[in-house]
Amino acid sequence: MTAATGAPVRARRRGAAWREARPALLFLSPWIIGFLVFTAWPMIYSAYLSLTDYDVINNPEFIGIENYVQMASDEKLMLALANTAIFTLLQVPLYVIVSLVLALLLDRAGRASGFFRTVFFLPKMTPPVAVGVLFLLLFNGQNGLVNSVLGWFGIDGPAWTTDPAWVKPGLVMMSLWTVGASVIILLAALRNVPEMLYESARLDGAGFWRQAWSVTIPMISPALFFIIIVNTIAGFQTFDEAYTAFFGSGNTTYSNDAALFYVIYLFQQAFGFLNMGYASAMAWLLFVIIMVVTAVQLIVSRRLVYYEGEER
Repeated sequence: MTAATGAPVRARRRGAAWREARPALLFLSPWIIGFLVFTAWPMIYSAYLSLTDYDVINNPEFIGIENYVQMASDEKLMLALANTAIFTLLQVPLYVIVSLVLALLLDRAGRASGFFRTVFFLPKMTPPVAVGVLFLLLFNGQNGLVNSVLGWFGIDGPAWTTDPAWVKPGLVMMSLWTVGASVIILLAALRNVPEMLYESARLDGAGFWRQAWSVTIPMISPALFFIIIVNTIAGFQTFDEAYTAFFGSGNTTYSNDAALFYVIYLFQQAFGFLNMGYASAMAWLLFVIIMVVTAVQLIVSRRLVYYEGEER
Protein backbone atom coordinates (compact mmCIF):
# COMPACT_ATOMS: atom_id res chain seq x y z
CA MET A 1 0.00 0.00 0.00
CA THR A 2 1.43 3.38 -1.01
CA ALA A 3 1.31 6.58 1.02
CA ALA A 4 -1.22 7.97 -1.43
CA THR A 5 -3.69 5.14 -0.86
CA GLY A 6 -2.86 4.74 2.87
CA ALA A 7 -4.13 8.20 3.86
CA PRO A 8 -7.72 7.66 2.58
CA VAL A 9 -7.83 4.26 4.33
CA ARG A 10 -6.77 5.79 7.65
CA ALA A 11 -9.31 8.56 7.19
CA ARG A 12 -12.08 6.02 6.58
CA ARG A 13 -11.05 4.08 9.68
CA ARG A 14 -11.11 7.23 11.79
CA GLY A 15 -14.54 8.07 10.38
CA ALA A 16 -15.85 4.59 11.18
CA ALA A 17 -14.41 4.77 14.71
CA TRP A 18 -16.05 8.16 15.27
CA ARG A 19 -19.42 6.87 14.03
CA GLU A 20 -19.16 3.95 16.48
CA ALA A 21 -18.16 6.24 19.35
CA ARG A 22 -20.94 8.80 18.86
CA PRO A 23 -23.76 6.70 20.40
CA ALA A 24 -21.58 5.92 23.43
CA LEU A 25 -20.71 9.61 23.89
CA LEU A 26 -24.37 10.49 23.51
CA PHE A 27 -25.36 8.13 26.32
CA LEU A 28 -22.43 9.29 28.46
CA SER A 29 -23.08 12.99 27.87
CA PRO A 30 -25.38 13.49 30.92
CA TRP A 31 -22.67 12.07 33.20
CA ILE A 32 -19.89 14.01 31.43
CA ILE A 33 -21.81 17.29 31.71
CA GLY A 34 -22.70 16.57 35.34
CA PHE A 35 -19.07 15.73 36.15
CA LEU A 36 -17.74 18.90 34.52
CA VAL A 37 -20.36 21.19 36.11
CA PHE A 38 -20.76 19.67 39.57
CA THR A 39 -17.33 18.07 40.21
CA ALA A 40 -14.51 19.28 37.97
CA TRP A 41 -15.40 22.98 38.01
CA PRO A 42 -16.04 23.17 41.80
CA MET A 43 -12.69 21.43 42.40
CA ILE A 44 -10.84 23.87 40.14
CA TYR A 45 -12.58 26.85 41.71
CA SER A 46 -11.93 25.61 45.25
CA ALA A 47 -8.24 25.27 44.35
CA TYR A 48 -8.28 28.93 43.38
CA LEU A 49 -10.20 29.90 46.54
CA SER A 50 -7.62 28.09 48.67
CA LEU A 51 -5.14 30.75 47.54
CA THR A 52 -7.42 33.63 48.53
CA ASP A 53 -8.94 35.37 51.53
CA TYR A 54 -12.65 34.94 50.84
CA ASP A 55 -15.52 35.53 53.25
CA VAL A 56 -18.39 34.89 50.78
CA ILE A 57 -19.58 38.51 51.16
CA ASN A 58 -16.60 40.29 49.58
CA ASN A 59 -14.65 39.38 46.47
CA PRO A 60 -11.78 36.88 46.90
CA GLU A 61 -8.41 38.49 47.61
CA PHE A 62 -5.38 36.56 46.39
CA ILE A 63 -2.94 35.77 49.23
CA GLY A 64 -0.90 32.91 47.77
CA ILE A 65 -0.10 29.98 50.06
CA GLU A 66 -0.88 31.87 53.26
CA ASN A 67 -3.85 29.62 54.07
CA TYR A 68 -1.62 26.54 53.83
CA VAL A 69 1.02 28.15 56.03
CA GLN A 70 -1.66 29.03 58.58
CA MET A 71 -2.82 25.40 58.74
CA ALA A 72 0.60 24.31 60.02
CA SER A 73 0.10 26.39 63.20
CA ASP A 74 -3.62 25.76 63.67
CA GLU A 75 -3.83 23.64 66.83
CA LYS A 76 -7.56 23.00 66.39
CA LEU A 77 -6.98 21.67 62.87
CA MET A 78 -4.33 19.30 64.21
CA LEU A 79 -6.77 18.17 66.91
CA ALA A 80 -9.48 17.57 64.31
CA LEU A 81 -7.06 15.64 62.10
CA ALA A 82 -5.90 13.51 65.04
CA ASN A 83 -9.50 12.79 66.08
CA THR A 84 -10.34 11.76 62.51
CA ALA A 85 -7.28 9.51 62.20
CA ILE A 86 -8.01 7.78 65.53
CA PHE A 87 -11.66 7.28 64.61
CA THR A 88 -10.71 5.80 61.23
CA LEU A 89 -8.10 3.46 62.72
CA LEU A 90 -10.66 2.19 65.22
CA GLN A 91 -13.64 2.07 62.91
CA VAL A 92 -12.34 0.44 59.73
CA PRO A 93 -10.92 -2.82 61.21
CA LEU A 94 -13.94 -3.30 63.48
CA TYR A 95 -16.34 -2.53 60.61
CA VAL A 96 -14.65 -5.10 58.36
CA ILE A 97 -14.53 -7.79 61.06
CA VAL A 98 -18.21 -7.39 62.00
CA SER A 99 -19.21 -7.36 58.32
CA LEU A 100 -17.24 -10.55 57.65
CA VAL A 101 -18.64 -12.37 60.69
CA LEU A 102 -22.22 -11.49 59.72
CA ALA A 103 -21.58 -12.48 56.10
CA LEU A 104 -20.20 -15.87 57.22
CA LEU A 105 -23.29 -16.41 59.37
CA LEU A 106 -25.59 -15.44 56.49
CA ASP A 107 -23.75 -17.82 54.19
CA ARG A 108 -24.86 -20.65 56.48
CA ALA A 109 -28.44 -19.37 56.93
CA GLY A 110 -29.86 -21.21 53.93
CA ARG A 111 -33.28 -20.04 52.78
CA ALA A 112 -33.53 -17.51 55.60
CA SER A 113 -30.57 -15.54 54.24
CA GLY A 114 -32.84 -13.43 52.02
CA PHE A 115 -34.81 -12.20 55.03
CA PHE A 116 -31.69 -11.43 57.05
CA ARG A 117 -30.05 -9.64 54.11
CA THR A 118 -32.99 -7.25 54.12
CA VAL A 119 -32.87 -6.85 57.90
CA PHE A 120 -29.14 -6.08 57.88
CA PHE A 121 -29.44 -3.62 55.00
CA LEU A 122 -32.42 -1.61 56.30
CA PRO A 123 -30.36 0.39 58.85
CA LYS A 124 -28.24 1.64 55.94
CA MET A 125 -31.36 3.50 54.79
CA THR A 126 -31.62 5.36 58.11
CA PRO A 127 -30.85 9.09 57.69
CA PRO A 128 -27.50 9.97 59.31
CA VAL A 129 -29.16 12.72 61.34
CA ALA A 130 -31.47 10.13 62.91
CA VAL A 131 -28.44 7.95 63.69
CA GLY A 132 -26.83 10.90 65.48
CA VAL A 133 -29.92 11.41 67.63
CA LEU A 134 -30.10 7.65 68.24
CA PHE A 135 -26.49 7.77 69.45
CA LEU A 136 -27.43 10.25 72.20
CA LEU A 137 -30.39 8.12 73.25
CA LEU A 138 -28.54 4.79 73.32
CA PHE A 139 -25.24 5.99 74.76
CA ASN A 140 -26.52 8.44 77.36
CA GLY A 141 -24.27 7.89 80.39
CA GLN A 142 -27.13 8.06 82.93
CA ASN A 143 -30.17 6.38 81.40
CA GLY A 144 -29.06 5.16 77.96
CA LEU A 145 -29.96 1.67 76.78
CA VAL A 146 -26.32 0.57 76.37
CA ASN A 147 -25.40 1.36 79.98
CA SER A 148 -28.67 -0.15 81.20
CA VAL A 149 -27.81 -3.45 79.51
CA LEU A 150 -24.28 -3.32 80.91
CA GLY A 151 -25.81 -2.74 84.35
CA TRP A 152 -27.64 -6.08 84.11
CA PHE A 153 -24.21 -7.74 84.19
CA GLY A 154 -22.92 -5.59 87.01
CA ILE A 155 -20.85 -3.37 84.70
CA ASP A 156 -20.82 0.34 85.36
CA GLY A 157 -20.95 1.82 81.86
CA PRO A 158 -18.84 4.86 80.97
CA ALA A 159 -20.07 8.37 80.18
CA TRP A 160 -20.07 7.84 76.42
CA THR A 161 -21.12 11.38 75.50
CA THR A 162 -19.24 13.41 78.12
CA ASP A 163 -15.99 11.53 78.75
CA PRO A 164 -13.51 12.47 75.98
CA ALA A 165 -11.89 9.04 76.21
CA TRP A 166 -15.17 7.31 75.30
CA VAL A 167 -16.66 9.68 72.71
CA LYS A 168 -14.83 8.21 69.72
CA PRO A 169 -15.26 4.53 70.76
CA GLY A 170 -18.97 5.25 71.16
CA LEU A 171 -19.18 6.76 67.69
CA VAL A 172 -17.27 3.79 66.30
CA MET A 173 -19.76 1.37 67.86
CA MET A 174 -22.62 3.45 66.50
CA SER A 175 -21.12 3.31 62.99
CA LEU A 176 -21.61 -0.47 63.03
CA TRP A 177 -25.33 0.27 62.65
CA THR A 178 -24.75 0.55 58.89
CA VAL A 179 -22.66 -2.55 58.12
CA GLY A 180 -25.47 -3.98 55.97
CA ALA A 181 -24.07 -2.93 52.58
CA SER A 182 -20.66 -4.41 53.35
CA VAL A 183 -22.26 -7.62 54.60
CA ILE A 184 -24.09 -8.08 51.29
CA ILE A 185 -20.90 -7.43 49.28
CA LEU A 186 -18.95 -9.98 51.32
CA LEU A 187 -21.79 -12.49 51.16
CA ALA A 188 -21.74 -12.28 47.35
CA ALA A 189 -17.97 -12.81 47.42
CA LEU A 190 -18.29 -15.81 49.74
CA ARG A 191 -20.80 -17.48 47.47
CA ASN A 192 -18.44 -17.13 44.52
CA VAL A 193 -15.70 -19.14 46.23
CA PRO A 194 -15.47 -22.50 44.40
CA GLU A 195 -16.62 -25.39 46.61
CA MET A 196 -13.89 -27.63 45.20
CA LEU A 197 -11.28 -25.51 47.01
CA TYR A 198 -12.91 -26.35 50.35
CA GLU A 199 -13.13 -30.02 49.36
CA SER A 200 -9.43 -30.07 48.53
CA ALA A 201 -8.60 -28.35 51.83
CA ARG A 202 -10.67 -30.88 53.79
CA LEU A 203 -8.94 -33.76 52.01
CA ASP A 204 -5.63 -32.27 53.16
CA GLY A 205 -6.91 -32.28 56.73
CA ALA A 206 -7.58 -28.53 57.03
CA GLY A 207 -10.03 -27.56 59.77
CA PHE A 208 -12.44 -24.60 59.82
CA TRP A 209 -9.88 -21.95 60.76
CA ARG A 210 -7.29 -23.25 58.32
CA GLN A 211 -9.87 -23.22 55.53
CA ALA A 212 -10.89 -19.69 56.46
CA TRP A 213 -7.28 -18.45 56.43
CA SER A 214 -6.03 -20.34 53.37
CA VAL A 215 -9.15 -20.42 51.18
CA THR A 216 -11.86 -18.00 52.24
CA ILE A 217 -9.79 -14.89 53.02
CA PRO A 218 -7.61 -15.04 49.87
CA MET A 219 -10.60 -15.69 47.60
CA ILE A 220 -12.66 -12.80 48.98
CA SER A 221 -9.66 -10.47 49.42
CA PRO A 222 -10.72 -8.19 46.50
CA ALA A 223 -14.08 -7.56 48.22
CA LEU A 224 -12.35 -7.03 51.57
CA PHE A 225 -9.93 -4.60 49.97
CA PHE A 226 -12.80 -2.67 48.36
CA ILE A 227 -14.58 -2.36 51.71
CA ILE A 228 -11.39 -1.22 53.44
CA ILE A 229 -10.75 1.45 50.79
CA VAL A 230 -14.32 2.76 50.80
CA ASN A 231 -14.62 2.83 54.59
CA THR A 232 -11.22 4.46 55.03
CA ILE A 233 -12.31 7.30 52.75
CA ALA A 234 -15.67 7.50 54.56
CA GLY A 235 -13.86 7.55 57.93
CA PHE A 236 -11.81 10.59 56.93
CA GLN A 237 -15.03 12.28 55.78
CA THR A 238 -17.06 11.53 58.92
CA PHE A 239 -19.50 14.35 59.58
CA ASP A 240 -23.24 13.71 59.87
CA GLU A 241 -23.63 11.58 62.98
CA ALA A 242 -20.96 13.36 65.04
CA TYR A 243 -22.17 16.81 64.04
CA THR A 244 -25.79 15.96 64.85
CA ALA A 245 -24.90 14.47 68.24
CA PHE A 246 -22.36 17.02 69.46
CA PHE A 247 -22.67 20.24 67.45
CA GLY A 248 -26.01 20.44 65.64
CA SER A 249 -28.09 21.35 68.68
CA GLY A 250 -25.59 23.93 69.94
CA ASN A 251 -25.42 22.06 73.24
CA THR A 252 -22.04 22.65 74.90
CA THR A 253 -22.63 20.09 77.67
CA TYR A 254 -20.99 17.35 75.63
CA SER A 255 -17.28 16.88 74.94
CA ASN A 256 -17.23 18.68 71.61
CA ASP A 257 -13.43 18.68 71.23
CA ALA A 258 -13.29 14.88 71.37
CA ALA A 259 -15.84 14.71 68.54
CA LEU A 260 -14.33 17.52 66.46
CA PHE A 261 -13.57 15.69 63.24
CA TYR A 262 -11.80 17.23 60.28
CA VAL A 263 -14.86 17.79 58.08
CA ILE A 264 -16.78 19.28 61.02
CA TYR A 265 -13.99 21.82 61.56
CA LEU A 266 -13.91 22.48 57.80
CA PHE A 267 -17.66 23.10 57.88
CA GLN A 268 -17.28 25.49 60.81
CA GLN A 269 -14.59 27.46 59.02
CA ALA A 270 -16.61 27.68 55.81
CA PHE A 271 -20.13 28.38 57.08
CA GLY A 272 -19.62 29.35 60.72
CA PHE A 273 -16.71 31.76 60.44
CA LEU A 274 -17.06 32.40 56.66
CA ASN A 275 -13.39 31.61 56.08
CA MET A 276 -14.14 30.04 52.72
CA GLY A 277 -10.57 30.38 51.44
CA TYR A 278 -9.14 28.64 54.51
CA ALA A 279 -11.84 25.95 54.30
CA SER A 280 -10.96 25.35 50.64
CA ALA A 281 -7.31 24.87 51.61
CA MET A 282 -8.43 22.41 54.29
CA ALA A 283 -10.47 20.53 51.69
CA TRP A 284 -7.43 20.17 49.44
CA LEU A 285 -5.29 19.00 52.34
CA LEU A 286 -7.88 16.31 53.10
CA PHE A 287 -7.94 15.34 49.42
CA VAL A 288 -4.15 14.90 49.43
CA ILE A 289 -4.24 12.89 52.68
CA ILE A 290 -6.90 10.54 51.29
CA MET A 291 -4.98 10.15 48.03
CA VAL A 292 -1.76 9.28 49.90
CA VAL A 293 -3.51 6.79 52.21
CA THR A 294 -5.30 5.18 49.26
CA ALA A 295 -2.04 4.95 47.29
CA VAL A 296 -0.34 3.21 50.23
CA GLN A 297 -3.26 0.78 50.48
CA LEU A 298 -3.03 0.05 46.74
CA ILE A 299 0.69 -0.66 47.02
CA VAL A 300 0.14 -2.99 49.99
CA SER A 301 -2.73 -4.72 48.17
CA ARG A 302 -0.37 -5.97 45.46
CA ARG A 303 1.02 -8.46 47.97
CA LEU A 304 -2.15 -9.25 49.91
CA VAL A 305 -5.03 -9.21 47.41
CA TYR A 306 -5.60 -12.21 45.15
CA TYR A 307 -7.36 -11.78 41.81
CA GLU A 308 -8.53 -14.95 40.07
CA GLY A 309 -6.60 -15.62 36.91
CA GLU A 310 -3.75 -13.33 37.93
CA GLU A 311 -0.28 -14.80 37.67
CA ARG A 312 1.85 -14.65 40.83
